Amino acid sequence: MISERDGLMNKLNVQHNVNARIELFQETCHRFLSKINDPKIVTERLKKDIIKLIIDEVVVEGENIKIFATIPFPNKIEEREISRKDLPGTFNVGAMLGPINQMKMERIWTKHKNTDTTLKPKVFVGMSGGVDSSVSAVLLKKARYNVTGVFIKVWQPEWFTCTWREDRLDAMRVAAKLGIPFITLDLEEEYKQEVVDYMIAEYRLGRTPNPDVMCNKYVKFGGFYKWAMAQGADYVATGHYARIEQVKSQKVRVVSDTKNDRLGTFDFRLLTALDTNKDQSYFLWTLTADQLAHTLFPVGDLEKPEVRKYAEKFGLANADKKDSQGLCFIGKVDVKDFLKRYIEPVRGDVLSSDGGVIGFHDGATFFTIGERHGFTITKKTTHDEAYYVVSKDMSRNTITVSSFTQMHQSSRDILKIKLIKVNILNPAEIKINYPYTARSRYRQALFVCKIIVYTDETLQVAFDKPPESISPGQSLVLYDWEVCLGGGIIE
Repeated sequence: MISERDGLMNKLNVQHNVNARIELFQETCHRFLSKINDPKIVTERLKKDIIKLIIDEVVVEGENIKIFATIPFPNKIEEREISRKDLPGTFNVGAMLGPINQMKMERIWTKHKNTDTTLKPKVFVGMSGGVDSSVSAVLLKKARYNVTGVFIKVWQPEWFTCTWREDRLDAMRVAAKLGIPFITLDLEEEYKQEVVDYMIAEYRLGRTPNPDVMCNKYVKFGGFYKWAMAQGADYVATGHYARIEQVKSQKVRVVSDTKNDRLGTFDFRLLTALDTNKDQSYFLWTLTADQLAHTLFPVGDLEKPEVRKYAEKFGLANADKKDSQGLCFIGKVDVKDFLKRYIEPVRGDVLSSDGGVIGFHDGATFFTIGERHGFTITKKTTHDEAYYVVSKDMSRNTITVSSFTQMHQSSRDILKIKLIKVNILNPAEIKINYPYTARSRYRQALFVCKIIVYTDETLQVAFDKPPESISPGQSLVLYDWEVCLGGGIIE
């Protein structure tokens, strides 16, 4: 160990550079551990975990440097703390790396052989306080993962009474019962900018965005995912109803990810949930193959009643808690009421399919194609059917409505649409003019379509039978049977 250090000291300027001293320490640890090749002392998997932990757990706090080495067996944590200025001179196996000297490793290896102890992958579970994420944490703990619960705190409007404190308390209770660490992660800025501001801007333009899709992309699998990986996580997990399939790759990849090299050997596919009524793959189309390789959906193979039964079996206090509804994270708030806090309502006309004025509304910006509520019809007849929005004119602030039959007939003009901001999980699997299925709304019945043009960022889809209620700004998500291929935003 000391010889490795001395050799590197000539390479790095460590006399007056604290960052170089830290780099020296990390590189020396790596070289020292990489030379331990005796499988009787250290397994390859154990060696990788130790290297990762030593390198990832060097923390600088003022004039002190803390080095954490976690032996991958239950509740065994060693900690060393030294002064920054003393780092090069106190560098030896006994003082600095006591947890991983050869004698200690031999004891660990003996215990590993005698008890057949498996190493615990590190997973951070997004815990919302709901039953799905809580059961996810339980299942992972039972499966011998090293589990940490994380409550994601997002931006909340000042005028709205939110239940986030109660939700966080529910999540904390579950974490305490499981005996797992619990962390509150503040992602208010990401949520406000990428979800709320985006949603308001899209509605101003007359488009219909999906805030849940953006929440997954920028918050759960954006800020939370990046933070977890930076903490040395092998995986993140959520309570989404979806599944991930690992299949042998037919391609050769060069992978720089030292935390998990599965992506070099396998392809990962996003599948619909076993419970088709609860399937949430529609909201997850923005995930990448690399994210899938580091993501777990523990309840994706269960039906909702089974999840409730697990919660009761494990004695979780939130076993009977109702599912959350409404805007992602914020909860039970009507989208129109929310938008009217930021977009001024302007009265406009409701038009019939022949152009006649038959009613009024509070602003075309608040409506989406296919909607049947929120406007007032003043000219009624005894034969009137329910009216649906079939188009809107933002420049004139009008919406045009028709009956369901007329709406279905008018949709026949839509035989082709263009998607932007496209994300396809496994591009090599895409076939042009092959019959896939798709949906443009959550839980909408799947309809047949074909991809006719595909580039890195755009995609054109054609229909034999045009779908109903296609609205710009919505997500169109593509499927090949149970495989979610990806999707894009309707231009």
